[in-house]
This record gives sequence, C-alpha cells and structure tokens, in this order.
Amino acid sequence: MSLSDTMWAARISARERVLLERVAIPEPGPDDVRFRVRGTGVCASNLGPWFGLPWTRYPLGPGESGHEGWGVVDAVGKNVRGVRVGDSIAAVSNAAYAEYDVAHADSIVRLPGELAEQPFPAEPLGCAVNIFERSEIAAGHTVAIVGAGFLGAVLTRLAAARGAHVIAISRRRTSLELARELGARDTIPLEDHAGIIQRVSELTGGAFCDRVVEATGKQWPLDLSAELTKVRGRLVIAGYHQDGARSVNMQLWNWRGIDVINAHEREPARYVHGMRGAISAALDGTLSPRRLFTHTYSLEQLGDALTATAERPEGFVKALVLP
Repeated sequence: MSLSDTMWAARISARERVLLERVAIPEPGPDDVRFRVRGTGVCASNLGPWFGLPWTRYPLGPGESGHEGWGVVDAVGKNVRGVRVGDSIAAVSNAAYAEYDVAHADSIVRLPGELAEQPFPAEPLGCAVNIFERSEIAAGHTVAIVGAGFLGAVLTRLAAARGAHVIAISRRRTSLELARELGARDTIPLEDHAGIIQRVSELTGGAFCDRVVEATGKQWPLDLSAELTKVRGRLVIAGYHQDGARSVNMQLWNWRGIDVINAHEREPARYVHGMRGAISAALDGTLSPRRLFTHTYSLEQLGDALTATAERPEGFVKALVLP
C-alpha cells in the first residue's frame, strides 16, 4: 500500500484515549460517495464512547463516531447519479474524524456556492431544524429552552425568527448572552429550581409555557422542563439522554395533560430533510451558524475537542475538527 493510498484518521482506542493512525483510504461502494473531509462537528453523543459508557467496545474504527462531516466529493459509486467529483457536500456518515470518509448517496446534501467555502456541519444544524418542526412553535407562543448550548442556541434563533417569546435557561453566563443575541427575550440562570419556576410564572402570568424544549440530556433539567410546561402545552425532549434511565413525574404530566415529544430522529431521510432545511435557513439569513463554531482542533487534538465538549467552558458553543 503506497502513501498515496493512505490517510490520517483519529481512533478512540480506549477510555479518554485517541490515537492518530495512517490507514487505507476507504473505497466507496456502488451506492456510496467518498469525500475529502474539510471538517467535522463534535457532537455530545461522541462523549459516550469517549468516557466509556457500558455499551462501548474498544477500539473504535478509524474516524468512527465522527458523523457531522462536510467536504468535497472525490469518488462516486457506479450507481450514484446527481453527484459529481468536485461537488461540495455535507453528509451523515460515521467515520469523519479522518481525512476521507464514505457516505451513502442518499445521506448527503450538496452545499451551494454561498456555503461551500465556510464551515457547515449540516447534520447538527439539520437536527435542530427537525426538532423545531416537531415542536410546532408558532408566532405568539411562549417557549422556554432549557439548555442554551449549540442545539439550544440554534433553536432559540429559529423560535425567535418565528415570532415566539423565547425564555432561555442555561448555567453559563456566555450562553445566556448568546441567547439574547439570537433573539431570546428573557434569560434565566440554570441554578435554583424553585426560583426558575417562580420567574417563569411571573413572565407568563402564572400560565407557564406553550412549548418547553429540554436540550441538556440531564435528569434535573428534564424535571424542571415539565414544571415549566403549561396545561395542554408541549414538552419537547431534544437532549440526548445517553447515560442511563430517567424517571418522570407522571402525576404532573397527567394532571396538566401535556404532549411529550421525543424529538430524536433515526431515519436517514429525516436527517437529510433537516439538513436541507438548515441550508435554506442559512441562505435566507434566518441562521448564521458560523458564530456558533467557537473552538477548532486538528485530528491529533480530537481528545481535547471531546474534553471541551464535555466541560463546556465559558464561551464554548461547538467544536470543529479540521483535518
């Protein structure tokens, strides 16, 4: 195998350990597209393998868990139509912590020229678009977003642009400042449970919120989110609860008659639908996501990127890995 047939790839080899390896460039199947990776977003779902949750089996494959990649097509399978070498794309794949990755042709979207030269991880942006659609947020709704990280920030912008009264709730000062910048009318520190409930009650005349989006993946904010949802309101679970079982206050859920939406998608067609929606929102100015990409790392620094994603220091929104 010659050097021209190989690439650099990061591999999570053990708990909190990354190796940088030289491996064979993957070959696309007949229905696949191979692309040279320009960058990959770091997702909170990557923290399960990083911290060694019980289902993790080490080592992961080269580049594995990187699923927010974008780049330039350099090879297509024999059955692929409508995509050419040289096209800029974003993809849903699973090994994009590498210089090259492969995705099924049905799991990519072409990036228009306006977006092709800038960082654009369409998969996480599309995830937010899909959550927003399932939330059914309308003009005039009062919407609490619990957790104003990357996902909460995008949802804040989408909800404010729709004409909703957004209340952003987050533990970090810089996240609350960003939420205001993106259109939140009110912000509340995620600190005191009873105090948050009291403040939201004051802001809503005791009625609470038409929509509450929980975007943390943690037990306490999930409990809080239910208490902020009005009678016959909608509680939207957007956080990724990957570290174990959860308990819920079913008495409260029953009494208020709230609708509960698990807004996670697993169908490739839905991912692509959201990604196309994110591209449209970027083109019409609804979203300007570049502001949210606060930290960049090399493949060799993937461990640092994952640590920052877990610790979320002040000012952190989202990390990108750029080969």
